[in-house]
Amino acid sequence: MAATLFFQVLVNGLVLGGLYACIAAGFSLVWGVLNIINILHGTFVVIGSYSAYYAYIYLGVHPFISVVLAGIILFIIGYLFQRGIINRVVAAPVLITLSLTFGLDLFLNNSLLVVFSADYLKLNLANPLGVLQFAGIYVPVDRLAAMVLALFLTCLLYWVLEASRIGRAIVAVRMDREAATLMGVNAKHIYAVTFGLGALMAGSAGAMLSVIFPISPIVSTLYLSKAFVICVLGGLGSVAGAMVGGLVLGVVESFGGLIFGPEHAMTISFCLLILLLIFRPTGIMGKKGYE
Repeated sequence: MAATLFFQVLVNGLVLGGLYACIAAGFSLVWGVLNIINILHGTFVVIGSYSAYYAYIYLGVHPFISVVLAGIILFIIGYLFQRGIINRVVAAPVLITLSLTFGLDLFLNNSLLVVFSADYLKLNLANPLGVLQFAGIYVPVDRLAAMVLALFLTCLLYWVLEASRIGRAIVAVRMDREAATLMGVNAKHIYAVTFGLGALMAGSAGAMLSVIFPISPIVSTLYLSKAFVICVLGGLGSVAGAMVGGLVLGVVESFGGLIFGPEHAMTISFCLLILLLIFRPTGIMGKKGYE
């Protein structure tokens, strides 16, 4: 019985952690490349959830398919925000860009509150995929599919950065903007693409989270907090670190919720953050040069 409970909690944590990894990957990318702490990230996740919700309610599009729609919408929003507003201060001290994204988030999140109100919406699938059962362990297939899709998108982002031309340009601008510009790289465009990719990952994660958690503009702070903790846990600037950090945080929260109660999940997350900042500020897979 104890072993079954242990593995049930472990599986729940891994499923949740896969979604956390997708949330944090875009946040880590923007922070690592642009040196911008993007306070808009949590609201981007919420917009992705609303996109999936209304695509399902009015168009009948399954949330796992509307991941593409949410990603495109958020990429465009992120690109325009970066190219039109944030790029004007991208070289300023981090406090300036932090204040700017904070102000933009206040505007965007309050706009969502005006349009959708603070009431929670829940996306209930007409035909859920059922539940897998193995050795007394139960896993909803919808959640399992969301985790697999989230990890796939995170791995796809890793491939884009490592193997594609745009990925090499992003890395080049991160390492030395002036040298990359001299080699013909349009730094402003690359910065906007990077911010757009971060928003795309947030929106895609939001679409997948819509099948699990209630949707409201007021949960944006929760998602932002998770992304921040995972970046410190996994290591800033590392997509693989975001994946590992997300899985670790999901498992820690799952077992912490079992021991202390689910209402203390955020407390556990921030206790872990404080311990890491004290004993290993570079995180599990942090790279030299990312600060």
